[in-house]
Amino acid sequence: MTLRVLIADDDAGMRLVLRKIIESMDEMQCIGEAADGGEAVRLCLELKPDVIFLDVDMPIMKGTDAAKEISEALPNVSKVFCTAHADYMAEAFQVYAADYLIKPFKTDRVRQTLRRIQKTKEKIKAAPPKTLMLKSREGMTFVPIKGILMIYRENKVTYIETAMESYTTSESLNSIWTKLGGGDFFKCHRAYIINTSAIASIHPYGRWTYTVSLRETDKTALITHEKLDELQVILQS
Repeated sequence: MTLRVLIADDDAGMRLVLRKIIESMDEMQCIGEAADGGEAVRLCLELKPDVIFLDVDMPIMKGTDAAKEISEALPNVSKVFCTAHADYMAEAFQVYAADYLIKPFKTDRVRQTLRRIQKTKEKIKAAPPKTLMLKSREGMTFVPIKGILMIYRENKVTYIETAMESYTTSESLNSIWTKLGGGDFFKCHRAYIINTSAIASIHPYGRWTYTVSLRETDKTALITHEKLDELQVILQS
């Protein structure tokens, strides 16, 4: 797979060095550059890279603060810090940094980091996940995917429902949907994902909407008329 890489550093010379390293490698693409932390967040949300290189000491917003915002919105973006300051290492790894490079660094060190990230992402893409990892500032929670009945978004919070427990995360529904990798899961509404193997019944709810009842939970999901037609095709195939 080709990695799409974003560079964020207020030093134009360092951005040039990183860009040349990236462009010299097969299956690597530099998709943009940012000169400050605010621009790094904006471009990351707009371009959705696979990897972002972040300096720590940047105008507008520190690289570590930018990384926190990026992690909350796009948790699958790998963050690599490139900085002359070794004392920010602990803070960087609190936002799950993939690596921390101290300037001046060797070209091969950057290449090794990118190849390692590439291999990890390829393995994740090739194998369907068994566990959903939810990141937060307090740590990580691991939810067995097989046990998930439904996922829904309400008041900027995403809820993951299992038969035994309910989990919450600030991650978007689209982010969770990407992590699930398809399988028995179906996005039945802009705010709901259901496990099709847990469907108990479906009933009308208004003119163009239905409610989906699921086994082992009293929670219900909404499904649109259009999505119901799509679901019927999937279940009958």
